[in-house]
Amino acid sequence: MRWRTLKKKHPTPLPTPKARIHYAPFWPRALGFTTDIFMIGLPISLLMMFLFGYDQMHTASGLDVIVHSDKARLAPPNPMASISQMFLFLITYVWLWHLSGQTPGKKLAQIRVVDARTLENAPYWKLILRFIGYFISFITLIGFFIGVFRRDKRTLHDLLSGTAVIRVL
Repeated sequence: MRWRTLKKKHPTPLPTPKARIHYAPFWPRALGFTTDIFMIGLPISLLMMFLFGYDQMHTASGLDVIVHSDKARLAPPNPMASISQMFLFLITYVWLWHLSGQTPGKKLAQIRVVDARTLENAPYWKLILRFIGYFISFITLIGFFIGVFRRDKRTLHDLLSGTAVIRVL
């Protein structure tokens, strides 16, 4: 091979080692979720009480309606209050996840939600799917604990939406 030909070829760059990804384990995620219930859920519940009245807080829950309990017949829930409350939760969580990947609870636990492939902030559609996946994880209960057995610590709602929760170092 001639020198000119070798000179024209660019050397192939050596592969750079990937930075190690620190996935968030179960307990920091549980801490973040519990904190969010109080820091996001309480203000939304108080807003619903202000908008729909104090009596609305003492109506039957969705579970009471499903199992046809006496409370569901005596004090049926207002569907508008339930839909409004879920919509406010959806808007708040998805907006915070998209903005910085963190809710107040996740910030406290030093974790954040990211797109599983790019490790950047996830798009809105994935975050909405993740929020809906929370309910599927809640219904099955095992959905929250799948991450304990996985190397990447992703739970059912993470797998359904293509997101991951990583530690912020």
